Amino acid sequence: MAGDEGLTIRQIAEIVEIDQRLSEDLVRELKADLEQAGRGIRIAEVAGAFRFTTHPEHAPYFERMAYSPSRSTLSQAALETLAIIAYRQPITRVEIEEIRGVKSEKAIQTLVAKDLIEEKGRAEQIGRPILYGTTRSFLDHFELGSLEALPEPAAMTPEAELEEQTQLLFGRLDGRQGSSSEP
Repeated sequence: MAGDEGLTIRQIAEIVEIDQRLSEDLVRELKADLEQAGRGIRIAEVAGAFRFTTHPEHAPYFERMAYSPSRSTLSQAALETLAIIAYRQPITRVEIEEIRGVKSEKAIQTLVAKDLIEEKGRAEQIGRPILYGTTRSFLDHFELGSLEALPEPAAMTPEAELEEQTQLLFGRLDGRQGSSSEP
């Protein structure tokens, strides 16, 4: 039951080296067992081929799992950028880069893709740059009731303040992030 097309009964019979009739009986039995047990996957028959598909009722859970921000770790650049946005929103990319002292476009793209930040509007400046802010997913991911629940940073220099904000915001993530690294 491979690929988008799936496998025909003949192909399945050849792979497992059994009679086609027995192969079809086994596939139909497995299909019925999956349906009866209410599993998240099912066997669908499409154009004479069988393939595994997500049970339509369970699709939203698989989508959330696939697109969850917690499925991969964030790079130091992305963490710093997210901390700046969380504490200074709405904020432009140029303002973020002034605080960090380095380009932040890739980190911003990563955070947008992970639905942790979003466009909140346009600044009333020349060029009308995009203003970024955090999303509801950001609040959900960090278990915050609102932005007011963000830890209070201590008064210090801008460089130390950035480090402090990053540590306060992401200190709770130890052991919560997945294994792949994203910029």
